[in-house]
Amino acid sequence: MEPRPPRASPGWGKARVLAVGHSTRSLEELLALLRSCGVVTLADIRTIPRSRRNPQFAREALEPALAAAGIRYAHLARLGGLRHARKDSPNGAWRNASFRGYADYMQTGDFEEGLMELRALAREGPVAVLCAEAVPWRCHRSLLADALFARGVVVEHIVGRGRTRPHRLTPFAQRVGRKVLYPPPPESAAPGAGGAAR
Repeated sequence: MEPRPPRASPGWGKARVLAVGHSTRSLEELLALLRSCGVVTLADIRTIPRSRRNPQFAREALEPALAAAGIRYAHLARLGGLRHARKDSPNGAWRNASFRGYADYMQTGDFEEGLMELRALAREGPVAVLCAEAVPWRCHRSLLADALFARGVVVEHIVGRGRTRPHRLTPFAQRVGRKVLYPPPPESAAPGAGGAAR
C-alpha cells in the first residue's frame, strides 16, 4: 500500500511544490513547462547555478529570462547537492555516495533552514524546484521530495506541459517523525536489497 503523507507541518498548509530538471531543454521549453503548471517562483536547488553544457541555464541567463516571463527566481543553496557522506552514515541503503551524503545532510539544521526558505516561497504561490537531471530518481531532488512528503507536503514532478506526477516516497525510505532515513537492509537480506544500487 502506498504510504500516505502525514498532515502538513505547521506553515506549509496547502502549499504546492513542483519539481523539474532542466536537462538539455531550450530555455523556451522550460518557460513553457513552468507557465503551463502555474509556477510563480522557480527555486534553483543547484549548489552551483551554472551549466557548461547548457549555458542558457546559468543563473546570469536564467534569472532575467524568468523575470521577463513574470516568474520569480530564487537560489536556495541550502537545498543544493554535492554533500559528503558521514563515516557513520545511517543511510547505508544508498550505495551512491552523493545520494547517501545528501541523505545525511537532510538531518542537519542547514537543511531545515533551506526548507523554511522554500516554505516562505511556497506561501506566495506554486513554486517549482529546479535541478539539472531530467529523471527525478537520478537527482537529489527526489530525496528533497521525500523530505517534503514526510512533512505532509505534496510534491508533483513536472512531466510535460500542464502534466505532473505525484511524488512517491522512495521504497526503502523510513519516516522517523517528520524526517526520512534510508537505513541499510538487514544482514540477512539479499545483496542489493532495498534499491541500493542507485
